[in-house]
Amino acid sequence: MNLSKAVFSVSALTLLSRITGLVREQIGAALFGTSAMMDAFQIAFRIPNLLRRLFAEGAFAQAFVPLIAATRAAEGDEATHALVDAVATVLAWALLVVCGLGIAGAPLLVWLLASGFDPATEDAAVAMTRWMFPYIGFMSMVALASGVLNTWRQFAVPAFTPVLLNLSVIGAALLGVPVLRAHGIEPIYALALGVMLGGVLQLLIQAPALAAIGMLPRLGLGWTRLRAAWAHPGVRRILAKMAPALVGVSVAQVSLMINSQIASHLGTGAVSTLVYADRLMELPIALLGVALGVVLTPQLSAAQAVGDQGAYSGLLDWGLRLVLLLALPCAVALLVFAQPMVATLFHRGAFDARAVAMTTLAVMGWGVGVLGLVAIKVAAPAYFAQQDMRTPMRMAIVALVLTQLLNAMFIWGLGMGVAALALSIGLAANANAALLLWGLKRRGLYQPAPGWLGFAWRVVLASALMGGLMATVARQIDWLGLGRHEALRAGAMALALASAAALYFGLLALLGIRRRSFMRQI
Repeated sequence: MNLSKAVFSVSALTLLSRITGLVREQIGAALFGTSAMMDAFQIAFRIPNLLRRLFAEGAFAQAFVPLIAATRAAEGDEATHALVDAVATVLAWALLVVCGLGIAGAPLLVWLLASGFDPATEDAAVAMTRWMFPYIGFMSMVALASGVLNTWRQFAVPAFTPVLLNLSVIGAALLGVPVLRAHGIEPIYALALGVMLGGVLQLLIQAPALAAIGMLPRLGLGWTRLRAAWAHPGVRRILAKMAPALVGVSVAQVSLMINSQIASHLGTGAVSTLVYADRLMELPIALLGVALGVVLTPQLSAAQAVGDQGAYSGLLDWGLRLVLLLALPCAVALLVFAQPMVATLFHRGAFDARAVAMTTLAVMGWGVGVLGLVAIKVAAPAYFAQQDMRTPMRMAIVALVLTQLLNAMFIWGLGMGVAALALSIGLAANANAALLLWGLKRRGLYQPAPGWLGFAWRVVLASALMGGLMATVARQIDWLGLGRHEALRAGAMALALASAAALYFGLLALLGIRRRSFMRQI
């Protein structure tokens, strides 16, 4: 199997997901801007998303994927299928309880994330939270299916799945908003309905792919089947590993909750501003960090299971070089080209010049932390493959404390606005990544291959020259004024980005960095 092709195929499908996600946000921005109702929707959507990242793609995935990869390598497909059946049964029952509690406790959840809302905004957020809370149930089962498919090296369906959510919300915005508005109903609720439809579709698309590899879970709906599933040793092992993983992942989510809470007190539009900026930051993280994490986690776990430390360290080195090669220029672009990108993507309809200015600063704040945020996606799975959930947990706690200390300094000490929230997370992510890598090297789990210094200075030089070109273009064009000519503005941005990419990779080629050096077979 060619790992490089696997990463780039996942990246291509993830790019499709992020493009449709940007279209989704563009339509939402044009319809609702940074209004109070958009703030309410973003908080309501963030609640199931926080839990999804906490449980489905967080603690559960971190414990489940290494175990299923090790089980398949050591015991074969039949034992793995029995493990999947048991885990799916316990998970399904747990989700029924969680969804019921979430719907009942929606007012408390909204207050925990955004106590600064006025009563009308709070009521809308509570209503939409109740509508969308079952989304966590769908996405948790999707996470289980994705873990199985990735272990079988079937990366396409899990990578494509998020596209369905974006298409559902886009359809709801274009078709549902006018209908609700015509009937005097708050139109933002159409987006909540789109989220729920997207959750259903994302779960349904997993079934044929699982059936094709003979791993469709057999759910036990009766009490006897539940007791048998609970008694499976694999379930107990996952639960034991989930405890420290849950603490580690929850630390990052607590940080996001605190930032949402702070943003709700920084004025109307602050919550939405962070979300719009987050969409641009997620492009490099999803295209590279998520793709590398998806591909590397089962491979690292398999290498660890058979004791091949050379392959283990080699996989890490390959992943980290790709991080520097592709994440550093993305960070530079977010820092020097933020305003053209924000203006081109969002400046229309209700998204005015003030919203562009606020979002631009937040994007620049995220740019500071892109390298660290992507590197974590490579470094953390290295610990999970070792069945070590505690070390990433401790590093995450350090990052949480640092994030909030920086928030206090930037917001209350220096009087910075909402952009400080993104900047704080970015700086703390850099520290988190550095600590994780230091720990791997200190344990002897990662030995950098020769040539890192020469490779790094070439990438830094090419990124700096590319950034100079982008900064010049950003200053020479009135990106807000071009709003009267949408096609011209979009063309100018596309040309600028394409020229920057051509310059960067051309310089790398001149400096001796070749594409074939990153091809890796497994």
